[in-house]
Amino acid sequence: MVYQSTRSDSVRADAAQAILDGLAPDGGLYSMHDFSEIRLDWKSVLTLDTFGMATEILSVLLPSFSHDEMAALVQRAYAGKFETDALTPTVPVGEDAILELFRGPTSAFKDVALSMLPQLMTAAREKCGVSDEILILTATSGDTGKAALEGFCDVPGTRIIVFYPHGGVSAVQQAQMTTQAGRNVCVCAVRGNFDDAQTGVKNIFSAVTENGLLDGKGVRLSSANSINIGRLAPQVVYYFRAYADLVNAKRIAVGDPVDFVVPTGNFGDILAGYFAKRLGLPVGKLVCASNANNILTDFLRTGRYDRNRPFFKTVSPSMDILVSSNLERLLFLLSEDAELVASLMGQLKAAGAYEVPAALKAKLDAEFWAGCTDDAGTKEAIGKVYRDYGYLCDTHTAVAWAVAQDYKAQNPDHAPVVILSTASPYKFPAAVLSAIGARADGDEFAVMEAVHDATGVPIPKNLASLRERPVRHRDVIDRDEMLSYVLGKATEKEW
Repeated sequence: MVYQSTRSDSVRADAAQAILDGLAPDGGLYSMHDFSEIRLDWKSVLTLDTFGMATEILSVLLPSFSHDEMAALVQRAYAGKFETDALTPTVPVGEDAILELFRGPTSAFKDVALSMLPQLMTAAREKCGVSDEILILTATSGDTGKAALEGFCDVPGTRIIVFYPHGGVSAVQQAQMTTQAGRNVCVCAVRGNFDDAQTGVKNIFSAVTENGLLDGKGVRLSSANSINIGRLAPQVVYYFRAYADLVNAKRIAVGDPVDFVVPTGNFGDILAGYFAKRLGLPVGKLVCASNANNILTDFLRTGRYDRNRPFFKTVSPSMDILVSSNLERLLFLLSEDAELVASLMGQLKAAGAYEVPAALKAKLDAEFWAGCTDDAGTKEAIGKVYRDYGYLCDTHTAVAWAVAQDYKAQNPDHAPVVILSTASPYKFPAAVLSAIGARADGDEFAVMEAVHDATGVPIPKNLASLRERPVRHRDVIDRDEMLSYVLGKATEKEW
């Protein structure tokens, strides 16, 4: 299977090259043209353990790697790093099920993909005969940064720079990143919001490619954001895991549809569900859950994407995004028209808005449903779920829970519902504590202890030790300084 740019039929690469590049040279995202070349016995996949599922699914999505090679990469990525070998357990909560994606080393769903990507990246580097050092550039709205730093820490042949919005992540998320050890890691705050950081990273790729800014320097850029197909593909696996868990619990029979509700800002997590459906998994509706930055909800309801709107800082900061990169891949897969996608992305860059044709809007309607809630609704959901079911969820999961209840009320013939839980409640302890009706003084680490005292829910070990770790990264820059910052870091021998 050959990957191509979402913006040009002529820009193509195999899976290994696409992983190394991260972003296509024309600014598009690498995508399969369609799924017709992929052969996967999805029913057999459901009988496997999670490591086996990952091997089978990633082998067909990333065919540059043999089955045996992929099995070894999966083992190195996951063995002993998660709380359970299932990686992402599914637990019943009321009449619904919650897919817990936060049982990895940084307590966020990004661990599933970012434990795998460094293995794929180093293997791709060898396959492509690349001797240059790989410099990973990543923008984060909170969780990607720490998971990427953890995944790439001291991986030979790589270095990584993570940019995050200054004042735009939780105190716990910031501490996770700024205390990160490792000889090849760098963390820098950007004055602005996540979209500024993400756009800055894309602009750096474009400038370096167009102007040869790193030619002859022994360094090449790649990305750990979900613009990288090697980051997106591993996320497909947990949809199969959740479906198999429901079958094993006798909540569904093989072949029954299941609806998935996904809290998402950059659209990667929910796009992985669409990939799972195209691979044969009986996915019903994919429900997009937004916070007050409800640009995706508006788009899926109207067909018009318009980022010219207020930006809100919310208690679910990882979804505080107005430019959703992975939506571009969905538009390409549904339209099968790179020229159209290039035109839409051009309109977005020039005017901040675009509207899809009616035929494409009809395809979106067939696959997706969308809803949103504000901070008050988010906190109300946290409190209700805890009071009614004794289950403590984080702010992003609460957005999905609230939207799931709206979805079910408006669609009484819905299939069984799985809600994706993207982070530990201890990553956002102040909002969670207030939502369950308790109060505490002090910093967020004191608040973590107060949440534990109030609920008895264990604090993840990786978060409990944050307070004692020294801060190692203090850089703060303006967004127009990002390119010069990267060029300077790329040529430094030691960080």
